[in-house]
Amino acid sequence: MAISETAPAGTTAGNAASGTARVPAAALWLGLAGALPFLALAAALFLAPPDLRPVAQQAIAGYGAVILSFLGGIHWGLALQAGRPLWSRLGPAVLPSLLGWAALLLAPVPGLLLLAAGFIAMALADHRAARAGAAPDWYPRLRWPLSGAVTASLCLAVLAIAG
Repeated sequence: MAISETAPAGTTAGNAASGTARVPAAALWLGLAGALPFLALAAALFLAPPDLRPVAQQAIAGYGAVILSFLGGIHWGLALQAGRPLWSRLGPAVLPSLLGWAALLLAPVPGLLLLAAGFIAMALADHRAARAGAAPDWYPRLRWPLSGAVTASLCLAVLAIAG
């Protein structure tokens, strides 16, 4: 993943797909930092003393719901910034919050799987938004690896809980 302090002039959704778009350094480092709790909590479900594992289970679900809601908020902000806050853009932007909340109401395994599905769906939405020019062209280059790490962490958490 290429890093820059700012996205280079002249990048387009087309070269984002070809891998030439540069991810701003702040977005990259903050995104990576945001993935660390997922990785640490998934590991804790395997490695922590048994009496601490329920805390890690609750923490990964809660953090997942919060971050999924945050990703929906990004799309809400993109719709508002575009100056055309249409139902077709704002409506889907609230779905991640509702999905995250619903995941917290479910038993742990289905709740974590619902969160994983939500992160995959958001990665697809992020990719579509960038291709349509509604999100920065570098955004999918940031979101795909982060979504992969988060989804893998949530699936590992499911294995730890169900296994």
